[in-house]
Amino acid sequence: MSEIVGLVGMSHSPFATLLPPRDASEPGGRFLADAARVAGAVRRLAPDAVVVIGPDHFHANFYDAMPPFVLGVEEAVGFGDYGSTPGPLPVAAELAWSVRDGVTAAGFDVSLSYALTVDHGVVQSYEMATGGTEIPLVPLVVNTAAPPLPGMERCVRLGEALGAAVRGSAFAGRVLLVASGGLSHWLPSNDPRDPSVTGERRASMIHGRKDARAFAAAREPRVRAMAGDPGARVNAAWDGWFLKQLTTGDLAAVTALGDAGLEENAGSGGHEIRTWLVGLAAVATPFRWTAYEPVPEWITGMGIATTFEVG
Repeated sequence: MSEIVGLVGMSHSPFATLLPPRDASEPGGRFLADAARVAGAVRRLAPDAVVVIGPDHFHANFYDAMPPFVLGVEEAVGFGDYGSTPGPLPVAAELAWSVRDGVTAAGFDVSLSYALTVDHGVVQSYEMATGGTEIPLVPLVVNTAAPPLPGMERCVRLGEALGAAVRGSAFAGRVLLVASGGLSHWLPSNDPRDPSVTGERRASMIHGRKDARAFAAAREPRVRAMAGDPGARVNAAWDGWFLKQLTTGDLAAVTALGDAGLEENAGSGGHEIRTWLVGLAAVATPFRWTAYEPVPEWITGMGIATTFEVG
């Protein structure tokens, strides 16, 4: 049987790699220093596998078929967007199938992929938390990009099923969970029903699977143009409140916000905190250590939290 050795919750941002600080005094420097400390603590935990719970940003999932949850069981390939590692990633297939069987028995019909593409929403935090891409992973992608979003309470239930599936797995090893996403950030709408989403942008959200590389090449300059603005909106007060709830284990206070309340406080990008809810419900223990830096230049509140002590 597997042993869950802990959870790392970690914000991600394209600009952590595209706009890196020169030292700890610049925006994002404190976050990256804390991420390096976490990687050191993870090395001491010596996990044999990592379950990475993260979103996709229209690099693998599109509105021709938008699943709420996708589990990779055999091959995973990094898309390589925004400086994240491209190419094949090691997959802990035995553990992945145990996760699939366990969550299915608990009533979750997750989509299954034998060849899953993952973007920076999975790969960046996987790399930062583990110090590379050598430890085999099980990728679990949660739709946080736009409606229809899985309910936050549903994500908690999935986390509970995930934790039970990992603990009951025939995979005899130490398993770390990594939840990648958030915190507060405001992004342009990705909802095809939104009147502001028109033309080629709307078409690419629906039909982008036909040529995901071309779509990404067209989208990336728009994303890059958002970087470096010290006035970009980040709700540091809400981010602090959210981290506090998760250090007490009070997920109900978060899920009670509903989608509208969450978006009002944390922006459309704030829906990514669903990955943290899945992870914390899986380990069934509150966070013990947190660090936070608002980085408007990266358009995101950059938080890290762990269920284990970080030296």
